[in-house]
Amino acid sequence: MLSSTLLTVASAALASAHTVITYPGWRGNSLITNSTFPYGMQWMYPCGGMPTTTNRTFWPTTGGAIAFQPGWFSGHATAFIYINLGYGNEGPEFAPGLHGPPNMSHPMVPPFQIIGPTKNPYPGTVCLPQVALPADAGDFNIKAGDNATIQVVETALHGAALYSCVDITFAEPGDPRIPLVNETNCFNSTDIGAADIYTLTLRESGQGDLPGANPNGAAGLSVPQLLSWGGYAPLLVLGGIWALL
Repeated sequence: MLSSTLLTVASAALASAHTVITYPGWRGNSLITNSTFPYGMQWMYPCGGMPTTTNRTFWPTTGGAIAFQPGWFSGHATAFIYINLGYGNEGPEFAPGLHGPPNMSHPMVPPFQIIGPTKNPYPGTVCLPQVALPADAGDFNIKAGDNATIQVVETALHGAALYSCVDITFAEPGDPRIPLVNETNCFNSTDIGAADIYTLTLRESGQGDLPGANPNGAAGLSVPQLLSWGGYAPLLVLGGIWALL
């Protein structure tokens, strides 16, 4: 019974905390819940079920601003945010004649956590005014006219990842086709906080069992012990709960 109850709660939460990219643009409206997508579209990798667009947004070859609204529905007080880049458009076909990047796993910023005041929809916008290209950008010889896709991933408290994308074409800094960045499309709301994502080392390599390990090799740690490691480990705690079911 407990297992089925948690599954129901987790499934309902999939339709929560949807992300909308407000700058430099958005691939398309994926805030859809219907008989085909009863839990919404945004859980679908890599871009929330939306095909690559032909209406691309220009973005600087040296990096630029990214802004998003992290939650349009009741969701969670905390979430993890990842921002990645996919180079080119020679990947899988999502719709006739429309192709996406073959690889969306090039991180643009270190993952970070957002913190809302309640479990209601996040009341505002997050703005990163200058996001650099991934560290491996030099390997791809990025130049004006090249295509790419920016992916924003929100990992909610229940563990599901929600995907949203904007398709871009690189342009030289100062190109008038690059949308202007100002206080109306890139700002940080005071009600949304942020935190680093960190880990704690429980055992160095070669130093024996984990604390509390049982003879079968399982960690054997209680939920209170997990909670005592820090307030920002919701996914780890949830994973422990599922393991007990």
